[in-house]
Amino acid sequence: MSFSSPASLLEVEPRPDRPPILRVEPTADPLGWAAAHQEALRSRVTEHGALLVRGLGLRDPDQVRAVFTALAGELMAEREAFAPRTAYGSGLYSSTAWPDNQPMCMHHELSYAQRVPGLLLFACLTAPGQGGATAIADGEDVLRALPAELTERFEREGWLLTRSYNDEIGASLVESFGSEDRETVENYCRAHAIDFDWQPDGSLRTTQRRAAVVRHPVTGRRCWFNQVAFLNQWTLAPEVREYLVDEYGEDGLPFNTRHGDGAPIGEDVVTLLNSTYEKHTRREPWQAGDLMLVDNIRTAHAREPFTGEREVLVAMAEPRLLTEGRPTPEGTRR
Repeated sequence: MSFSSPASLLEVEPRPDRPPILRVEPTADPLGWAAAHQEALRSRVTEHGALLVRGLGLRDPDQVRAVFTALAGELMAEREAFAPRTAYGSGLYSSTAWPDNQPMCMHHELSYAQRVPGLLLFACLTAPGQGGATAIADGEDVLRALPAELTERFEREGWLLTRSYNDEIGASLVESFGSEDRETVENYCRAHAIDFDWQPDGSLRTTQRRAAVVRHPVTGRRCWFNQVAFLNQWTLAPEVREYLVDEYGEDGLPFNTRHGDGAPIGEDVVTLLNSTYEKHTRREPWQAGDLMLVDNIRTAHAREPFTGEREVLVAMAEPRLLTEGRPTPEGTRR
């Protein structure tokens, strides 16, 4: 089967309020189409930060995994997950388990890890009745829009993520570290610059300091790259936050963020971050069969509340090592 020339991919629809959209003719062979257009698709993602491909007609997990692999090579296994997912074989996952009526606010996937995905791949098998878009925001634009005094502090100090694994809320030890064996978990933490402390009840608390502003490994441009707002207590719905603080105390929350020097991040800062994201948000409702590619270093993403059934599969690829606050291709150090 032959496919149109990759030059046809120049006809991307750029809209200020939407992700860039590429509309394609339906094909009986999405895998062959993806393989034939891999280079041009990746070029468009580098150019725009994200790309929604509409009309490809993806239908099932096996097909999605094959298309993702053709586009990105080997898919990453997730480590340090903050909430459960369902795995569909090697490197392919459901969307993160999160209440349908609660937003997952803007963030860069696994920005608190040392080994971060450079590319995210999404495929919609079932579109929700209402809402549920995977919205995006450009990390370069967000960085420019934030007050310099704030970004300079985060750039100077980084940010801290604190986590408590209590086997009730959030990801379990197995889901985050691949094991509940203490020695295995401790070895992982030591190898990935994570401070850890076992509590008297056997639960684990961890702290890790990461960069908040990084340079893109391809463009060299500075990007706001973190989960400072999303994983902070002040982003939670008020009733959820009150319950968690009453139940576990502020030091025992499943996750929370702080300034790099350990100081609390105020509600005003989190509100400012989320409102700045919203001003730069682009969204497009999912349609069944859609494919979306997101440059995870440059582009933050969110999941909006929804009604009805929603099945969006996710993969991570093109791992980067965070070295001195700068993501670099895995295997190279600066």
